[in-house]
Parts: sequence; structure tokens; C-alpha cells
Amino acid sequence: MENSFVETLVGTLVLAITGAFLAYGYSITDVGDVTGIELTAEFDRVDGLATGSDVRMSGIKIGTVTSQTLNLNNYYAVVTMNLSDKISLPIDSSAKITSEGLLGGNYVSLTPGGSEEMLQSGDAIEFTQGSIDLIGLVGQAVFSAQGGSE
Repeated sequence: MENSFVETLVGTLVLAITGAFLAYGYSITDVGDVTGIELTAEFDRVDGLATGSDVRMSGIKIGTVTSQTLNLNNYYAVVTMNLSDKISLPIDSSAKITSEGLLGGNYVSLTPGGSEEMLQSGDAIEFTQGSIDLIGLVGQAVFSAQGGSE
């Protein structure tokens, strides 16, 4: 009977610690209600970009990628982003998919334009640059270097 009480006590302690870790994890992430402006952008390729990836300006996170779909008319990837409502982005701003490094993930980098008119929620960013295929570039460099010797 004493073993049963000790096992119940240890189990309760484990569940309490697990609950504390979950609460802490939820509090430090951006999970929950999404507030801010929602923008879209079309890219020719979005390799390595995932839903939940960062949207950054000058290296600072200002939003999150909320969805990715395929435009069936032009076969471009449509990326939907949610930005902080504190950000006012000029209408001629640009977006590009950038890598955090060789082993890091990809994120959307925004560069503000110079227009006086600002993007509103639901608008699209017109100037975009898709991700760069680093492995393809290395392969091209290797094969073009070998092609000159024949």
C-alpha cells in the first residue's frame, strides 16, 4: 500500500513538472491569437520556407509565415504573412527568401520602400525574390569547370 502512495506521488510530481514546462514554452513563443496585418507575396520558389517561419526586417522578427499555397494560374508560390500591427510598410517594399546560413532554415526578409503610401491588411507585396538553390549553384560550378577540359 505504501508503494502505491509513493508511485502516485511521483506520478503527480512528473505531471506537474510537465505542465510547468508546457506553460513556460507557450508563454515564450508567439503561439496564440494572431494580431496585426496580413500580407501576401508571390515567389517563383520557396524551398526551405515553412509555415511558422520568421518574417524579418533588418534582422528583427516582425511577423510569421501563416500559410503557403500554389497559384494555379501562374504556378507561383503564394506566401501569406502576418506582421506586427506596429509596422507600417511602404507599398513599394520588397520581400525575399533568405537563408540563415548553410545549415539554418529560411525566412522572409522584408526591405521597406520609399513610398508615402502604406500597405494595408490584405494587400500583396509586388517585388519579390525567391529562394536560391545553393546545391544547384555548386553543381553548376563543378560541372562548368569540368566541361572546359574536354
